[in-house]
Amino acid sequence: MKINPKIGIDKLVFGMLQKDVEEVYGKSDKISTDEEDNKILQYNNQKISLTFYTDEGFKLGYLTTSNPELQLFDKKIIGRPPADVLKELEAVGWAKWEKGEFEMQETFFNESNWTIFYVEYNEIVKVEVGAIFNDKDEFEWKFKK
Repeated sequence: MKINPKIGIDKLVFGMLQKDVEEVYGKSDKISTDEEDNKILQYNNQKISLTFYTDEGFKLGYLTTSNPELQLFDKKIIGRPPADVLKELEAVGWAKWEKGEFEMQETFFNESNWTIFYVEYNEIVKVEVGAIFNDKDEFEWKFKK
C-alpha cells in the first residue's frame, strides 16, 4: 500500500465517490458518520478508513490507515521512529513539519502535503492523508473518470 502524495493511497484517489471506491475494494466492513455528517467507510483487511465530505458531494477527501505495509517514497512508515522517517522525507523536500502533543501521543503534520503521522512509544502507528487545497482555497480533486 503506497501513499501517492497529493493524490491518495494505493488505488484510492481524492475525489472518488463511494461507488468508485467499491469498484476497487468492494463493500466496506463498516459505515458511519462523523459530527459533520461526513460518511466514513472502514476496510478491515486494508486497515484503512475513508472519509467522504458531505459538503463536497460525498467525494473522498481523507484517508486514515495503520496498514503495516504502508509506504511513502518506497519506504515503510508504520512501526518506525518518526525521527528516521522525517529525516528521509527532508531529503525529498518534505522539510516543514508541525509537531503536536496530546497526552502520550505525538503528531507530525506537513501542511503542503496534508499528511499527519501519529506517534506512540516512539513509533508511527497511524497516518492520515487528506486532499489538498488549490490557490483559491478549494479542494484539488485528482480523480478523473
